[in-house]
Amino acid sequence: MYNKILVALSLEHGISEKALAAARALISEGGTIIAAHIHEPPNKQIMYYMEQGVAEKSFQKAKERLAERLRGESDISPVILESQSAGRAITEFANTHGIDCIVLASHKPGMKEFFLGSTAALVVRHAHCTVHVLRS
Repeated sequence: MYNKILVALSLEHGISEKALAAARALISEGGTIIAAHIHEPPNKQIMYYMEQGVAEKSFQKAKERLAERLRGESDISPVILESQSAGRAITEFANTHGIDCIVLASHKPGMKEFFLGSTAALVVRHAHCTVHVLRS
């Protein structure tokens, strides 16, 4: 079993229950589960045309939605990672925070990704720990 599990939650997709259940099944007694949502802010070219404060409002909304999603889950620590690449953010966080297992979902890929979605494929290739990929 694992001592520190990172569950990558996409608040836009409905697999979070399955991912959290998998993490609970894999965690050692006394272990830690961290639920992360990756907030992808608009790139700088787009931000130029948007109202000031839009990125901050979007980040706050993501924090609120993650807190709402985890309401009643006192054994799970929430974290919001900000990055243009979800796969890189998940991998870097896991590699620098002593994560020994990552649980994440993979959508049904197109020909470009073939076996795994692009985020899941990047995490599987670059994480220094075990990765459990769930199909949505």
